[in-house]
Amino acid sequence: MDNNFELDSIDSSHLDVLREIGNIGAGNAMTALAQMLQRKVDMKVPKADLFEFRDLGEVIGGEETIMAGVYMVVEGDIQGSMMFLLEKESSKHLIDQMLGGYGSSAAGADEFDEMEISVLKEMGNIMTGAYLNSLSDLTGLKIYPTAPDIAVDMAGAILSVPAIEFGVLGDKILMIQTRFTDDVEIDGFFILVPDLDSYKKIMESLGMA
Repeated sequence: MDNNFELDSIDSSHLDVLREIGNIGAGNAMTALAQMLQRKVDMKVPKADLFEFRDLGEVIGGEETIMAGVYMVVEGDIQGSMMFLLEKESSKHLIDQMLGGYGSSAAGADEFDEMEISVLKEMGNIMTGAYLNSLSDLTGLKIYPTAPDIAVDMAGAILSVPAIEFGVLGDKILMIQTRFTDDVEIDGFFILVPDLDSYKKIMESLGMA
């Protein structure tokens, strides 16, 4: 891989490596979720692919879909950001599981209260942390996530944060869709947004340069 590395020009072997990273990362994240819920979580084989950043909103269900998104900046040997997104109703379900059935949604509330936001942030923090730890283990790179931020908003609004911060609106990024179940089926989306130099470092660390 040369110094002019571009995502548009990667071949199938590079894409396979990115998909495998996504699969392993998502698997570790689901293990972390199962430990938090103290129950078995079944995961279907994740779907991983590169998408145009501007198309992501539609890919995850529509720009106006209300979602909960946990977002953190990634620092260290690679630079960029990491996001985990869930539809609002799925978020309510997981919060309710974490709180033993005493979430506000069980009482018919539509919005998250302060405790539920805290639970959701911690859940996203642990899951994205597990994902990034697996990436660090695979590559030998030092990866440090910052403290997470959380937003409950339309998908398009949540996705605009890394687009503005990293100027990636015209770029392709790696998205992993993870479908998992405890007693309901849930779609979660991990979105890794390294800069181009970081993609290059990841590939080099795996002997793909």
